[in-house]
Amino acid sequence: MIDFHNHILPDIDDGASSVNVSLDMLKFAEQQGITDVVNTVHYKHPKMNGKEINFELIKKKTEELQLILDEKNINIKLHIGAETFFHKNLLELKNDNLATFSNGKYVLIEFLTNFLPKNQKEVLFQLKVNGITPIIAHPERYKAVQQNINIVADWLESGCLIQIDAGSPLGLMGKKAKLASEIILINKWCQIVGSDAHDNKNRNFCIKESVKYIGSLIGDEVTKLVNDYPRSVILGEDIEVSVNYENLYKKNLFESIKEKMGFNIEL
Repeated sequence: MIDFHNHILPDIDDGASSVNVSLDMLKFAEQQGITDVVNTVHYKHPKMNGKEINFELIKKKTEELQLILDEKNINIKLHIGAETFFHKNLLELKNDNLATFSNGKYVLIEFLTNFLPKNQKEVLFQLKVNGITPIIAHPERYKAVQQNINIVADWLESGCLIQIDAGSPLGLMGKKAKLASEIILINKWCQIVGSDAHDNKNRNFCIKESVKYIGSLIGDEVTKLVNDYPRSVILGEDIEVSVNYENLYKKNLFESIKEKMGFNIEL
């Protein structure tokens, strides 16, 4: 399996605080059947103010950690990546090897949990027009999405991809995130599941348990979310998706969610 979203580099962002924590996390990842880990350092985020983050630094730190893994026979291959914070000038990062995957093919974008900018559609459209496919990080955790799940369908229709956190369907990110993630999964609106692991305690890798649960919702399709699609991003291959509305009308789950949580699921 490939874990596409995590923060395992030591002492870089709000992820692993030391090499020992990184190693604990990656040993646990290996035990879960993870073979590839795409570190996605927080990039251009306000929480990173005062820190000089660039491709050369992350490449150096990744190579150092990979060497330790190899010496300790931890069979995981590390990949360089970033979780880039949304801002109006995202297109300026087109040639930034840290912000984008596969030489400008994809970019993983996060928003503030409680605020979705009004200009986000325009900026995402600009990226697509210039050949960059946005991957929206953990939309199920955004308040706006929890209030209006159709935002996810809009992103897909505009050419974006969707990544949910493995802990969300397990209930580790709260009840609203769990319900939102289940709707996204059942409707096949998700292309990538990532752990978003930060430490070796409360936010460790949980892919194995999550894949088992997601499999109970969507069957063998879960394999694509932790193997096929993330591998395509790493290799720079195209990913074709379509918006499936059918299940919105068939699952009684959605009506109960609408009543309890205030979701807008009328299309």
